[in-house]
Amino acid sequence: LVALGATLFAYATAEAAHGYGFLAVFVAALTLRAAERDHAFHEAMHDFAEQVERLLMMLVLVLLGGAIASGLLAPLTWKDAALGLALLFIVRPLAGWIGMIGAPHSRRERAFVSFFGIRGIGSFYYLAWGLNHGEFDGWARLWAITGFIVLCSILIHGVTATPLMKTIDTWRRGPGRPDHEEPVDAAVAEDRQV
Repeated sequence: LVALGATLFAYATAEAAHGYGFLAVFVAALTLRAAERDHAFHEAMHDFAEQVERLLMMLVLVLLGGAIASGLLAPLTWKDAALGLALLFIVRPLAGWIGMIGAPHSRRERAFVSFFGIRGIGSFYYLAWGLNHGEFDGWARLWAITGFIVLCSILIHGVTATPLMKTIDTWRRGPGRPDHEEPVDAAVAEDRQV
């Protein structure tokens, strides 16, 4: 409840001050994550936040399904679909790859993270914010493109996540390491050596 309360408080305070609530929630989450990482409360709070996230994700997916059934994708053209696929398979992975330059991960791990990117549900928030703060023609088309990208991301990444995670765990494990052993992240290994 502390995590949920802190999140809502950060959002409400930022919005009341005419700030950016989404960014305030991000900063609050980073702050909560960094504080007392070894404390038992941190693990309990993390587990609770994960459960709340799953419940909210299910709600958003049900709402997305309802919106699609109600005609969300009706304004979508073939060009819009091609644009959505290009954003999903070219632009987002390329941006993720560039953003991870200098990260202490292997090329395979960077490619994996770049392919999956961040969750696309936030795109709905950004689009709603933009449409509420500016005047745009073709707003129904923008919603259709965004919905199409999120739908494709859910389907494609949902199908490929488990096999690719197993593959990357195998790569991390390397030859000669038993299957039941947890792969060790390079950053964690460095911390253990210090």
